[in-house]
Amino acid sequence: QVQLVESGGGLVQPGGSLRLSCAASERTFNTYTMAWFRQAPGKGREFLAAISWNGGITVVADSLRGRFTMSRDDAKNMVSLQMNSLTPEDTAVYYCAARRGSNTKRNHDEYSSWGQGTQVTVSS
Repeated sequence: QVQLVESGGGLVQPGGSLRLSCAASERTFNTYTMAWFRQAPGKGREFLAAISWNGGITVVADSLRGRFTMSRDDAKNMVSLQMNSLTPEDTAVYYCAARRGSNTKRNHDEYSSWGQGTQVTVSS
């Protein structure tokens, strides 16, 4: 199992931006499809974005397209999530996830490795 560690969360004002990062321990990181999810209090885990093992396919949730962008840097074993125009509704714990193979999946059950999560709070 690949070990994942998220960073970059925090408190941001509405309209602001944050960039989350996820560092992976696995030297075969470039064989994993990666994804970001979030979970707000009292709600289920929500798919945000996924990127295939070679970066050739990136999928972003329809509701977030234009605000959230996912990227990967295999040289650094990292993925990032750039979040712009944040609103209080974006407040949640954000998780990085990994699955072997090339398919970008939206269902959290398809991912076998998870980070511990990083809190994002959007508030004035």
